[in-house]
Amino acid sequence: MKYDFDKIVNRADSNCVKYDLRKNVFGNPDVLPMWVADMDFETPDFARDAVKKRAEHSVYGYHFKDDAYFQSVIGWLKRRHQWEVQQEWMFFTPGVVCGFMMAVMALTKEGDEVLIQSPVYPPFHHAAGNHGRKLVYNPLIKGETGYVMDYELLEKQTQTAKLLILCNPHNPVGRCWSRDELTRLGEICMKNGVTVISDEIHCDLVLPGFKHTPFASINEEFAQHSITFHAASKTFNLAGLATSTCIVPNPELRDLVNGYVHSMEADLGNIFGKVATQAVMTHGDEWLGQLLDYIQGNVDYVSDFLKDNLPKVKFFKPQATYMMWLDFNGYGLSEEEMWRKMTQEAQLGFNRGSEFGKEGTNFFRVNLACPRATVEEAMRRLKAVFE
Repeated sequence: MKYDFDKIVNRADSNCVKYDLRKNVFGNPDVLPMWVADMDFETPDFARDAVKKRAEHSVYGYHFKDDAYFQSVIGWLKRRHQWEVQQEWMFFTPGVVCGFMMAVMALTKEGDEVLIQSPVYPPFHHAAGNHGRKLVYNPLIKGETGYVMDYELLEKQTQTAKLLILCNPHNPVGRCWSRDELTRLGEICMKNGVTVISDEIHCDLVLPGFKHTPFASINEEFAQHSITFHAASKTFNLAGLATSTCIVPNPELRDLVNGYVHSMEADLGNIFGKVATQAVMTHGDEWLGQLLDYIQGNVDYVSDFLKDNLPKVKFFKPQATYMMWLDFNGYGLSEEEMWRKMTQEAQLGFNRGSEFGKEGTNFFRVNLACPRATVEEAMRRLKAVFE
């Protein structure tokens, strides 16, 4: 079946964060919104059909995640990433962000150090900062061909840290960490007794030519000292259904994290998240293959356009995610002036880079999970203001 990713879907007036909060976020209701990390593509038909079928039942009462739900995720991880997971390792959380927040609370106490690798998704900063933990930055290094990890600094920081929250693949810089890179990070953490929380929500959005390595799949030691979060929400546009899976091979760690989730009465979720996840984990391979090819086309279009028309904008092509991380520092403007030009003159709604850490000043994160026509319009607007 051929899926149509060029189709324009009107998302306005649907209580959609990306569209209906433009005035609040950008001070301009007319920006072209390419910020929040959901897609402007239709959720796959087989997911919608599963939700419709369940919705036809006249009672929406309490429910539980059955074997079929967990087996669908197990099958997906084995098929797509060659990671063999056991059902007893798994439990439900109401979204990856909520999940790793609760994991931080379960595994640390106030004052404990939590490491993150900035610039990184804003909730990583909040996981420690909002809960009385000490946030420690292990900034990524911007090299000639892409971002890399600072292992030398990590060696020092892991001597006192309790946890490291890993973004694998990385949002926003788009790195698909190699097995060797993850192994080196893991060896440093294991040597110093640091547990790794691996957010792998973008693991199924690895672009052609690259391969995702689940951190816990590398060896048994890593598996026994890590917590992995997986969800179909980014990959299949199901974010509004708040459903994710936590995978913890170590029974002691699992009891601590799952126990905290249960203590917060956060372990039930909603009926429709369960059936939609099961549907896409079972039937989603063909749709995802076409999606990744389409996103790669958007990435190639933007890359060529910027090189030809706006050479001051620097970037690395993403290896994963549907984001591009664009550096506008070549224009020599202050962050506020750059924000004004982007939102008021170009009328573009991109994520402000400094929200991901100070390393992101005058960067913008651009969401390319949208029809090509939207991408082309965004580039026209950029050129009109910044050329």
